[in-house]
Amino acid sequence: MPAPERLPAPGVTATGELEELLAKGELTVVGRIREASNAVLLCTVTYGDASADCVYKPVKGERPLWDFPDGNLAQREVAAYLVSEATGWGLVPPTVLRDGPYGEGMVQQWIESAPAEDGPPDAEESDESGLLALVEGEEAGEGWKPVALADVGEGRTALLVHADDPRLRRLAVLDAVINNGDRKGGHLLPAPDGRLYGIDHGVTFHSEDKLRTLLWGWAGEPLTGEARAVLGSLAARLADGEPLATRLAELITPVELAAVRARVDHLLRTGVHPQPSGQWPAIPWPPV
Repeated sequence: MPAPERLPAPGVTATGELEELLAKGELTVVGRIREASNAVLLCTVTYGDASADCVYKPVKGERPLWDFPDGNLAQREVAAYLVSEATGWGLVPPTVLRDGPYGEGMVQQWIESAPAEDGPPDAEESDESGLLALVEGEEAGEGWKPVALADVGEGRTALLVHADDPRLRRLAVLDAVINNGDRKGGHLLPAPDGRLYGIDHGVTFHSEDKLRTLLWGWAGEPLTGEARAVLGSLAARLADGEPLATRLAELITPVELAAVRARVDHLLRTGVHPQPSGQWPAIPWPPV
């Protein structure tokens, strides 16, 4: 299923222009998202006649992570966007690294989520995106993929499922490439135009296997032909001297860049979605 066309911000007609708006526009802080563990500021950005809502995450507001000692979360967020753009899937909102009111940070287009679609008919609970749910029994049902049994209290369990959605499947491939250590339900944003975006990519690109996600429904299944073609193109763009590789080298370490290449090669060689390694908790907590 081809991705739908992007809907640009007011006064912006293309992704490149949106990146320019985010990079060069005047940032005005209008509030703080307090649920986030690091500083996340809601802003408006204005450049000429164009304007947009955006998120600004200053490096100064990041909490240090012992297992990510190099670089910063903002750089990893930008790296995730660049890899997403290289796939052609456009799964990460336009993201830039720039100076702001509180110093250097990541600035990303704000995505207004569409109302959630209905989950499975037998769902005990669905998340806000409508793409994740808890269902009774041990069968996911048509159009849904099982992830794991979850303890829902009082000695009861329910099956955690996600939609068998091609947009989610693309995101699962992207997460495998960037080694996303924190793919939660709250990081899935269905947009009104039908696109699906993933956000919060600060915990990515580790050289060791850190993949933690709720999107394990395709684990061990063959990659789609589309995914294999995209990965083949991505492997070429990650070669030394290519613009993507050069830019990533400015954002992540040489060891991490080598690991990205190795993960892409592994996916192409095996031809299947990765499975939990058993070396690391496979599902993030809290899951939402």
